[in-house]
Amino acid sequence: MTRPQSHILVVDDDEAVSRMIGMILADQDYAVSVYTHSPTALAAFAPGRYDLVITDIRMPIIGGLEVLQRVKAQEAAIPVIMITAHATVDLSIEALRKGAYDLLTKPFEPEELLSRVRNALRQTALIKENRELKDELAAWQGSIVGHSPQLLSVLETARKVAARDIPVLISGESGTGKELVARAICDYSRRKDARFVAINCGAIPEALLESELFGHRKGAFTGADRDHKGLLETADGGTLFLDEVGTLPLSVQKILLRFLQEQEFYRVGDTSPIKVDVRVLSATNLDLPVAVQSGAFREDLYYRLNVVHLRLPSLRQRRSDIPLLIAHFIKEQNQRFGTQVKGLTREAMEAMAQYDWPGNVRQLSNIIQAAMAIDGSDYLSLAVLAQLVEFPQKTATFTAEVSGLDYAAALACFEAGYFGQLLQISNGHIEEVAHRAGMNVATVYRKIKKYGLR
Repeated sequence: MTRPQSHILVVDDDEAVSRMIGMILADQDYAVSVYTHSPTALAAFAPGRYDLVITDIRMPIIGGLEVLQRVKAQEAAIPVIMITAHATVDLSIEALRKGAYDLLTKPFEPEELLSRVRNALRQTALIKENRELKDELAAWQGSIVGHSPQLLSVLETARKVAARDIPVLISGESGTGKELVARAICDYSRRKDARFVAINCGAIPEALLESELFGHRKGAFTGADRDHKGLLETADGGTLFLDEVGTLPLSVQKILLRFLQEQEFYRVGDTSPIKVDVRVLSATNLDLPVAVQSGAFREDLYYRLNVVHLRLPSLRQRRSDIPLLIAHFIKEQNQRFGTQVKGLTREAMEAMAQYDWPGNVRQLSNIIQAAMAIDGSDYLSLAVLAQLVEFPQKTATFTAEVSGLDYAAALACFEAGYFGQLLQISNGHIEEVAHRAGMNVATVYRKIKKYGLR
């Protein structure tokens, strides 16, 4: 399979070096534009034109660091490899702080250059792929708010199976958005223009549930004074969503299983089967395998419903989405009632982010609605939210190790752990660490160097 040709911009005022780099890259089938005059190279640069920039640091007129800054100002994601014969720690830090992908020291072997180039181009491909995936997911997820990896992983699977006409079981705690995911699957399926019929199986008395799902004939039981079309018939050609499917009584489970096997059912009191074309999506907050073991749920029905299983994370498992959800719910309420609430105070946001949210997204939505009804201030305060949520009291805790240190040593212990954890969370991306810590990149570099972190 032929690799798509990557276009590389090379800038080095040393004509022999620039020609050598160009030849090495061209020999590997890369498209190469070589310049020895940095202003001319910058004039040739345009977003989307190149996949990689390689530039010397020390050049007349416009030096490599300024080339780096100007290129990044036009296309932030493009990787830039800096070349220098005089590498120092300070110079390396400055180049990386300004966004360089890598630093290559002269003299270098051709294979070393090619290795760095391959790695940089691999990053470009991954960034492009991730951006396209995020854009696609953003368009797909609609009213589902969140960018946490835990949520996006589930949504990506849901997007893939949406077009396939197979049953999907969505599990998760109450309030995690199971019906929203079911509706999104329907909206991106071939049945998007047909009906989406939802039923909460736990909200309908057992005596009425069979009739509600499958319908009944006139005279089938006392009070059945006319024919009644059930939800399965109503959903013909579309999607039936069975919420809290784990609460279905065994008698109804048996009839539902037959429908999933044969794509036909009988109305209560009827002798003629009815065939319909319906995709069944289901959801539960119960542990269905446990229900199967106890005999409360049919094993054969469980496997019929569970062709694809989507497990939605709880809100406490995706805490990074809490600020996004809060902003979303505030915006909704502002639009609905004409209010001008801008957000939460910092203290209130910290408390909301640390709370465990047993009622998940639904509980968070209700709290924001109630808080905005109580207080119309620009920023909702912790005092207002504490009337609606029982936040845990903060207590000062110190380990024996830290409590035995003086202030400077205890602070150093905290900083080493703090920045080490941020590096892990950010996968080693220094600019993201700086953003999370509310510091500039140079300060973060000093801390990392001070504590010997990687």
